[in-house]
Amino acid sequence: MSEAVNPNVWTGRDDGAEAGDVRRLFQIVRNGPELVPAGAAAILGFACDTGVLRNKGRIGAARGPEVIRRMMAGLPAHQLVDLWDCGDVTCTDGDLEFAQFALGDQVAQLMAQGVAPVVLGGGHEVAWGTFLGLRQWLSTHDGAYKKRSLLVLNLDAHFDLRTSRPASSGTPFDQIARDCEQANRPFKYACWGVSVLGNTPALFARATQIHADVILDDQLQERHLEAALHRLDVLIREADDIYLTIDLDVLPASVAPGVSAPAAYGVPLSVVEALAMRVKHSRKMRVADLAEFNPNFDIDGHTGRVAARLAWRLLGDQ
Repeated sequence: MSEAVNPNVWTGRDDGAEAGDVRRLFQIVRNGPELVPAGAAAILGFACDTGVLRNKGRIGAARGPEVIRRMMAGLPAHQLVDLWDCGDVTCTDGDLEFAQFALGDQVAQLMAQGVAPVVLGGGHEVAWGTFLGLRQWLSTHDGAYKKRSLLVLNLDAHFDLRTSRPASSGTPFDQIARDCEQANRPFKYACWGVSVLGNTPALFARATQIHADVILDDQLQERHLEAALHRLDVLIREADDIYLTIDLDVLPASVAPGVSAPAAYGVPLSVVEALAMRVKHSRKMRVADLAEFNPNFDIDGHTGRVAARLAWRLLGDQ
């Protein structure tokens, strides 16, 4: 089901007595999704961790969207004029599939309005819901002679290519790969930041089977950034549309302790942000989401602030 956001989430420091532009996000937030204009900055929450529970993970990610909003509220608006908050899709009864379809409908609505929404998760089962919305949009934008080529870039310590069902936070990219195969859609899955210790040989084999583009976490450090950006540029050129998904557990546990599965090694925030902004500035990013923020295990708001920063960067042009 869909729920409006508690307005008390959007509060912050008022610097109205100061000279100049002192606007913060809580002062420019508006309610969507029906009236969101084309090109606007818009967020949508997926308050769900049923997929994490099914995947035998530690739950708590359902609180992620609320806490990310609280962390975003006090950030300076800078170039943003309006921020449209389109509420939350929730999953309180364990019916993950219904919640994912509901999320897909809302994502598709925003995309039809000319908006590239940023979805705040929630467990990484958010990815299947986000994709369902993107799929609706793609069905109306394929050319007469070819289907558009889709790049899914997942910055993640885990492949999330599990083949078992029912679906969980560990299955979304296997679901997406199978869906694209059945639809004969040109599709590339890039999973960057993968931890060898976080994935079984079976998952590496599944990644090979679908010809995934893989970079391990120890090969995605700051010293590798220039090469990674060049490699990303090639993938961007070959794609018509890009779906960017960031699992916050790709970051080191010292930076993002509040996730469902903390990373012992991880990819630096500077690298994750640089890759995300390369996609953003390509003008091919149709939708993005953030996954696996678990406030129950955060320390002094570290992970929440990281998530808020990444959301802010993806929403704006800076």
